Amino acid sequence: MKVAYLVLAHKNPRLLKKAIEALASKHSGFFVHIDQKSDFAPFCPIRSSANVVFLDNRIPVYWGEFSGVEAELLLIRRALEDRQAYDYFVLLGGADYPLRSPQYIRKFLERRRGLEFMNLVKVPNEMAGKPISRIQTVVVQSRYPMRRLAVRALAKLGLAQREYKKYLGNLEPYSGSTWWALSRDACQYLLEFIERNPHVSEFFRNVFAPDESFFPTILGSSRFASRIRRNLLYEDWSRRGAHPALIEERHVAFLEKQERICLRDVYGSGEVLFARKFSDENLELLNRIDDMIARRDKQWRIA
Repeated sequence: MKVAYLVLAHKNPRLLKKAIEALASKHSGFFVHIDQKSDFAPFCPIRSSANVVFLDNRIPVYWGEFSGVEAELLLIRRALEDRQAYDYFVLLGGADYPLRSPQYIRKFLERRRGLEFMNLVKVPNEMAGKPISRIQTVVVQSRYPMRRLAVRALAKLGLAQREYKKYLGNLEPYSGSTWWALSRDACQYLLEFIERNPHVSEFFRNVFAPDESFFPTILGSSRFASRIRRNLLYEDWSRRGAHPALIEERHVAFLEKQERICLRDVYGSGEVLFARKFSDENLELLNRIDDMIARRDKQWRIA
């Protein structure tokens, strides 16, 4: 079982370096996209790390826009082409950190081979905060500023709407979150589907936060749907904002209390193996996370 970690990053180079070191093994590799808008120089020290590939083709990524999906597709294609022939592909952000050792993660995926880990609900779903307007309201990308402003004004009047069925045909709309862990088979299917159905990509170019609905819609309407389980990421959304809360000591204390960190919510129940979100400003918390991983790994190996 070989695991490829696909990383979208734009800051926190010290955190990224520590995360790669924590996940490194002879069975893992890393493919990293650094936002074109970010200075690459702080990330240069990571280049010497084993099994780390930084994508030369960097694009500017804007929050809530299709550029995030495009960067993910660049990572998927590059990782699939790699001669290591990875079995699972885990998408992480530059603010993420593991909660278990690479050996445990590898064994976890090996025992669940054939499952896909992606938050998924059918839209609309009010409990998950996924109204149908997420799919049907037209959003123009920021590279077209004048058109974007005009469409925003129309959207406030309820006029920037479109019927998704006219564009997506038999595809049912699904949504979830950006982060996932997918099998090689699922990743290959995504690329093949996108190549055969360019109109789907065109539709999602003008959807808010398409990285939360593009892949879920494709896989949720496919033979992979029955294999999908909740994702493997711990996040704290209790403050109800556009972003999860920054990990603090209280979060680490919560994680330390559990032998296996399991969650249950609208996306289902399951164990989580990673947490979001950390930063270069709170790296001291990672020492406690590392100690927790070491203790649990020792117990796991004994068991």
